[in-house]
Amino acid sequence: MITHWIGGKAHEGHTASVGDVYDPSTGQVVDRVAFATVGDVDDAVADALEAFGEWHDSSLTARARILFAYRELLSHQADDLARMVSRQHGKTLPDAQGEVARGLEVVEFACGIPHLLKGDFSQNVSRGVDTLTIRQPLGVIAGITPFNFPAMVPMWMYPMAIATGNTFVLKPSEKDPSVSLMLAELFTEAGLPSGVFNVVHGDKVAVNRLLTHPDVRAVSFVGSTPIARYVHQTATASGKRVQALAGAKNHMVVLPDADMDLAADAAVSAGFGSAGERCMAISVLVLVGGTADALLPKIEERIARLKVGPGLDPDSDMGPLVTPRHRDRVVGYIDKGLDEGATLLADGRTIQVSGHEEGFFVGPTLFDHVTTDMTIYRDEIFGPVLSVVRVETFEEAIRLVNDNPWGNGTAVFTNDGGAARTFQSEIQVGMVGVNVPIPVPLSFYSFGGWKESIFGDHAIYGPEGIHFYTRPKVVITRWSDPIHRGVDLGFPQNQ
Repeated sequence: MITHWIGGKAHEGHTASVGDVYDPSTGQVVDRVAFATVGDVDDAVADALEAFGEWHDSSLTARARILFAYRELLSHQADDLARMVSRQHGKTLPDAQGEVARGLEVVEFACGIPHLLKGDFSQNVSRGVDTLTIRQPLGVIAGITPFNFPAMVPMWMYPMAIATGNTFVLKPSEKDPSVSLMLAELFTEAGLPSGVFNVVHGDKVAVNRLLTHPDVRAVSFVGSTPIARYVHQTATASGKRVQALAGAKNHMVVLPDADMDLAADAAVSAGFGSAGERCMAISVLVLVGGTADALLPKIEERIARLKVGPGLDPDSDMGPLVTPRHRDRVVGYIDKGLDEGATLLADGRTIQVSGHEEGFFVGPTLFDHVTTDMTIYRDEIFGPVLSVVRVETFEEAIRLVNDNPWGNGTAVFTNDGGAARTFQSEIQVGMVGVNVPIPVPLSFYSFGGWKESIFGDHAIYGPEGIHFYTRPKVVITRWSDPIHRGVDLGFPQNQ
């Protein structure tokens, strides 16, 4: 049984229900995870609140030393973490290793916390008066994270929150929960005091308690748009600061002058990597003018060479989906695309993986002649389904992307610098790639979309993470001088 992590150790809790954890490659239930009760969440928050008093008073150099030690432990255990991700999520081992590496980059950024928390200072803003700013932690932070990046997305949150002096309660996805416990154990081994980082598993019971608990000051969330909206509305109604990163429908625009081999490689890699279970996956190709005739044969050729198989098989290019329910959902969308008149060029429903017939596999799927009123265009499928929308002009392509309610990531492939500059200026999307299909910024920038891809004012990690997990305070100082000017009821004026 997979249990919680509270107060620096495993915590069995008051389990009322459990969830199945699958090996997606075989379809077998390999473990069960305890679902937290309200009492379990309260225990975690209470421990985090108690730890906050001492932790937020700790020196920046002491925090940095623990983060550096944590970084070393994570580096040494990176392959073990990746194997656990692959076993419970299903993604290929190289993909899982990349996930761990990108999470580790945020830990490395957080190691610079003594520099990152520097404030501003102005001497003599008025005669004998100085002004300075400081940033202080909020208190207990809750993180609610999705199944598709069980290592990376939590690492986008808790290292930044903890480095800035907060304590943290993580509620990871119940579909692949074990890696979060490995992350917590390593942080404790690095010297993190008990109660600073806690993990509770569960479902809506745990989530709702975190969203409304009076001692939780802020909530970080990554997930689908409907749940992100619910998290934002519920937690803000309880007076909490919220960053809720939501769903996506990422478009890749290809102009006729683009390098078609580069574009084909990018479309297949970004569309089918991690079986499409990425919020930054390319799910729509917007092909301008006669681009489709040149590009689609190259994409079909590359799809035909992909090997679908178990995530830990070194020969696999793409693994299974995470659960049988999710597999059935994706297959339902493929059926719907055919029913609504799209042209199916590659059908992932027919995939058979020898020796793993019960696994949750859906092969790479490619639709042509998709229109914006079709369900497969309107909905976030979150699977290996790539849709092609044909347009006549570049201007039409930009309008199509901007009319979409989501604005997470987008890309344009072209050799025309003027067109690229126009695209990056006019497109209403938070992260833009030019000949780069998945524009996920490095840790010293910040990750966040626009429109219905984010709820709240702050993106995640990087400088935005520092701002989200702290609040500013302005301090104005004047020390006594030998001249006393007496009482003055007038409004203060600078002199």
